[in-house]
Amino acid sequence: MNKQNIWFLTLFSLIIVLSIYYVTMPSDIMIQSNEIETKETEKEVINEVEESTILVSLRIEAEEEYLKEIESLKSVLASNETSITEKNNAFEQIKSLSNIKGEQEKLEEKLTEAISSNVFVRIDGNQIKVVVDKKEHDTKLANQIMRLVQENYKNKMYITVKFQSSK
Repeated sequence: MNKQNIWFLTLFSLIIVLSIYYVTMPSDIMIQSNEIETKETEKEVINEVEESTILVSLRIEAEEEYLKEIESLKSVLASNETSITEKNNAFEQIKSLSNIKGEQEKLEEKLTEAISSNVFVRIDGNQIKVVVDKKEHDTKLANQIMRLVQENYKNKMYITVKFQSSK
């Protein structure tokens, strides 16, 4: 026998011993480990912040508009009657829309972490609309949000902050 065969037999026997141990292991230990896992996942679910219905409706509306725009641009790309320049323009617009959507998501994540509240961000050219899920209107918080958003851009952006809550 050579070294490879000896290593193979050693590892194979170790795997067999461990699998027999695992199969014959008392079920109480398995139940306890499952209970611990479910408690941890319950805690994670409870710790998640609920989003207000206003923010959800704004997200759905924005997503529908985005999908309609993408669909119309894809139809331009798929059409045999459109010229190459029109197809190139449609492709560039799709890329632009994707970039804008990515920027919106980054800003939402950044603002949510910074102010510990749910936000919705909508970018339209050089205008940025931020909706914050809070009842009270806070000028200091609005100013902080405007600064956090503006630091992501070199050019001056027109930023509006709106506080809204459905709770």
